[in-house]
Formats: sequence, structure tokens, C-alpha cells
Amino acid sequence: MCGFAGAIEFNKQADDWRNQLISMASMLEHRGPDSEGIWFDESVGVGLAHRRLAIIDTSDKGHQPMISHSGRFVIAYNGEIYNFEILRKSLPNNNRVWRGHSDTEIILEAFEEWGVERSVEKFIGMFAFALWDRKEQALYLYRDRLGIKPLYFTRINNSLIFGSELKALKTHPLFPNEIDRDVLELYFRFSYIPDPYCIYTDVYKLKPAHYIKINVEEFQDSSSMTVPHAYWVAKEKTANGQKNLFDGTENEATELLNDLLRDAVEARMISDVPLGAFLSGGLDSSTVVSMMQALSSRPVKTFSIGFGEEEFNEAVQAKKIAGHLKTDHTELYVTPDVAMSVIPRLADIYDEPFADFSQIPTFLISELTRKSVIVSLSGDGGDEIFGGYKLYQAGKDFWKKVGRMPGWLQSSMANVINKTNVKTWDKYLNKFSSLSSEYGSAGGIGDKARKFADLLPSQTPEQLYLKLLSHWKDKDKLVIDGNAPVTVHSDESEWPAYKDISLRMMYFDLISYLPGDILTKLDRASMAVSLEARVPILDHRVVEFAWSLPLSMKVKKGTTKWLLRQVLNKYVPAQLMDYTKKGFTVPIDGWLRTDLKPWAEELLIETRIKEAGYLNYDSINQKWQEHLSGERNWQFHLWSVLMFQAWLEKNWN
Repeated sequence: MCGFAGAIEFNKQADDWRNQLISMASMLEHRGPDSEGIWFDESVGVGLAHRRLAIIDTSDKGHQPMISHSGRFVIAYNGEIYNFEILRKSLPNNNRVWRGHSDTEIILEAFEEWGVERSVEKFIGMFAFALWDRKEQALYLYRDRLGIKPLYFTRINNSLIFGSELKALKTHPLFPNEIDRDVLELYFRFSYIPDPYCIYTDVYKLKPAHYIKINVEEFQDSSSMTVPHAYWVAKEKTANGQKNLFDGTENEATELLNDLLRDAVEARMISDVPLGAFLSGGLDSSTVVSMMQALSSRPVKTFSIGFGEEEFNEAVQAKKIAGHLKTDHTELYVTPDVAMSVIPRLADIYDEPFADFSQIPTFLISELTRKSVIVSLSGDGGDEIFGGYKLYQAGKDFWKKVGRMPGWLQSSMANVINKTNVKTWDKYLNKFSSLSSEYGSAGGIGDKARKFADLLPSQTPEQLYLKLLSHWKDKDKLVIDGNAPVTVHSDESEWPAYKDISLRMMYFDLISYLPGDILTKLDRASMAVSLEARVPILDHRVVEFAWSLPLSMKVKKGTTKWLLRQVLNKYVPAQLMDYTKKGFTVPIDGWLRTDLKPWAEELLIETRIKEAGYLNYDSINQKWQEHLSGERNWQFHLWSVLMFQAWLEKNWN
């Protein structure tokens, strides 16, 4: 794993190029502590910088930026192409003499032989790269199909700057250091910033499965940014899968999925440095670790995080799985003090405001793992592609019961619920807890009744799901002068046509929540400690197969991820997995009222918020007081405010 950055800039002298690229690379040292490299051609105005975490071919022969054998291509690349040996064998010999055995060298020669676009179609892996084509005088920026690896870019006057993290871009003296209030509105809705948006005005993330090809001469003569193009379209791939459903038996589907996953896991075990795995004890990570152990001749190193609060602690289950598989297992129990020691680092780790509070254990398990290995496999992605979230079924059930109600009846019911005191609901009713359990299980019944009321006026399944995902809603009026831009959730042209509502929700998560939250969290947390995290379940072949499965093979008689469970049963007894998953999170709800209260109160001081001028203090204070009293559970809302305030102070003070 690595980090890279670069620019297109004209009329820049060699010394200026050198200084700028070294400065950009220095901000990415955590992504690549092993070596640094720069390359530039001031005559055409292109430069690349790279920091390397050496995984495959740890010698200098894997150094980047790397130039192809013919000299045509120069690349700065972040990621791994797992089928690189297959690609090597597919390339005509042409009297090639290989310098080393890194995947970087092989993909450069693939570009020479097959062209850039055709080569990328052959890649199996995670990647983001900048590629300079000397022959065409064009720069390519590419990002992998699922958005595992990040890539930011911005046009500044007649220049383009880009990189793996915003830190590198911000070294440029003309970086547009202005917060986009409209995007800030999106952040408070989702607790992350969805692609292609960025917290800074006129800065963007390249969307997953997209590329930009920039002809330097055309770029110099134009004032607009080149439009990104998709090379793998999730909407088409998922639709094709649903049109051509797998028609074999359940046993055949189990065998096929087992083969696909084993191949994906085995490919991701290729490493010239020590390797291990995150093990939460859940279905996804247990499947990955089971296959790793079946493929390994020695105990796999596994790592887990635990909590003293039983309702959040999965370490006990992870230890049982590790014991059954006979892995070399390490665990760490997290206290509020340990969590507090991480919090000051979060604003720097994530570059943009980011408020999924499982970011804390994700960082801690990465830090723990990095003490023993340099590469770790993770089980991320199983919930999104195999229907694992209870919210999918809950949303479907809600729509069946409420979606056909007349609008006036929905509104009347919502008004009655909202006018009734929360404590009254807590005292007398217990009927509205199921739908909100996945959205936020903490809080009393009255708290859940209010959430239920928020959902009632939904006019479409898409609107319902957006409300289920949203934390700060429009009615809260949090961001001053903010107007949320269009996303896949609000653009009807992006909506899939699936009749089943749960499939629609899974699709939205695949293209938004997965890259924007889950994979962002994993990448930044692991890279902050120079750990490469690999996600075999998100091999695009597995994703495409999952979308060709009938929904009945994913969710069967109330059992989620049913087919994945059948695969795991080959390695782990079913009774060992008979437990209620707690989720990889921390008890922020209670901590905010106790151990984290002094820290939170400092960030929520009225003068701080009002002087910054971004947020409505009264809305925040109301929720803070209700949370402290225990009347409502506003953990998601408050954590997003606290993470923004911490980020703001880090970046503006």
C-alpha cells in the first residue's frame, strides 16, 4: 500500500517542481514509510510524487514513480493487483527482461501491450493511480471499482493537483481552503461525505470505477475540468445480475461462492511481508479467517478488540472462533481512557469530517495489528452485498404496512406521536422499537417513537431509506446557509428499478455508504499506522456473483446472509455462530454522559460554535441537554458535531 500525489502545472522551474513534490510526498509518509520518490517533466508540466509501503518485491526494484520498459508510461500507484502473475504470463514475451517481481512493473507492461482501458478491465484488486502517457501527452487518474482506495483532485486556475489524501493537496499554496457549506449539509445528514463531494469548495473525490483522461494541451487551453467516465457501472452490473439470476440449486450456489471467496482470499494472501487478519467473531471476518487458515500451513495471526460493556463486546465470540480454527490470536480491551487517547488524532487521520464512531475501534485494531504484521485481511463488505443489515428487512416491512397509507393519515399519525411527551411513550408503549433498532438501538421507546414519526410521511421507498440513513434532517436547520447538493438518494435518474425495496437499499449502500463510510474508515485507519488492509469479499467477481443471486438465497426465513452462512458452515460448526451480533462500535451514548463529557463540553461551548459561523448553536444545545438528561439518545447527531468541531479546530487554528 502506498500514497501518491502530483500535479499538472505550466511554466514551473525544476527546483519548484522538486520542492512541491517533496512537500506533497512528506504529508503521505504514514501511507508509505519505506521509501519516497518523485518524477517530473517541467517541459510539459507534469509531476508525480510517491510514498511506498513495500509489500510485493520489497527491494528497490519496486520503487515508484516507475517508468515502463519502453519509457512511454510513468506511474504513481496505490494498491494491489492480485492477479499480477496471471497478467505476467498473459503478456507476450517480446524479449522482456523483468527488473523485479512487483505488480507495478507488470501493470505498466500491460498498458504497453493492451492499452490503459483494456488493461484496467483485466485487473483484480484495489487501486488508485496516476499514469502519465508520454506518447499521447495525457494524464490518467483511475480509481478501483468499489472505491477501496481514495483519490482527490482539484483544478486551481490552470493547474491540476491530485493525491491519495487531502493533506498532500493542501501543501499547494493555491489550495482552495474554503469549506463548502452545501457539502457540510451532506456530512451532517450521513455522518460522512459521499463521493464525488469534498468538504472543500471545488475539490472532489474521483468516484469508484471512474477515470479521468487529461490531454495536457487541451487542458491548458480550457478553463473547465475534464469529465470523469465510468469503466465499470454498478447500476448495469447489478441490473444484469438480477436479469440473469443464478438458476442452480442452493448447494451449487454454496459451492460456487465458496470457490470464488477462496480464490479471492488466496490471492490476497500473497505478500512478501508478515500477514494477518481482523477477527470480530462475526460471519464475514470468520469466513475470511476460516479460509485463510484452510489455505495456510501455519496458524494465521488474528486480532480483535473488546469492550468492558457486554452489549458491545464481540471479543468473546472472536476468541471462540480463533480457538476453533487454532489461529494465533491477540485481543485488546478498550476503555474510555484508551478511546480518549485516539480521539485527538481523528481529525488528522480522516482529513475531512467523518463521524462513524466505529472509527475508534477500527483505528485501535489497526494499531494493534500493525505491531505484528504489515498486511491484514478484513471482512468488510459482506453486509452490503449479502443483505446482512436488519435495516433492509425492517424498511421493507415498514413500507408494506405504512407506504400505502394516504398522506393525510401518515401526517396525522406523525403529529400525534410528536405532540406526545417522550417520557409518556416510555411509560406506556413498547410497540415501535423494531424499526429503529438497526438505526440506533440505544434510547427509550419514546425516542424510537419519534424516529418512527419521522419516517411516516415518506412518499417513496427511496425517500424512506434516505430518512432512515439521515441523522440531522432538513427540519433541524443545523448548517447556516447550507443547501445539500444532489446525491444518488435524491437523483431519481440514479435509482434502480428493482421491485423489492431491500434490493434498492442494498444498491444504494453499494455505491454510497460502502465507499463513503465503510471503506473510507478502513483505509484511513489502517494507513494511519502504515498497515495494508485487504477486503476479499469485495473482489468485484464476488460482488457481481452476489448480485446474480435470488434474494431468497441472501435472506431466508429471517436469516440474513444465508448463503454466506452455508459457506462458513464448511469451516465452523453452525452452533458456534449462533449468537447475536453486536456490531463493531463503541458505547458513545453512555461515554458522552460520563468519561467523554468534559471533552465534548469544551467543543460545544457557545462562543466557539457561534464565532465559527457554520452551525446553529440552539439546535445543538437542545440535543446536548436532552442527551445528558437521558430524555433522548442523540449520540449520532452529537458525534457528527463533535467530529466537525474537532476537525475545524485542527484545520483552522
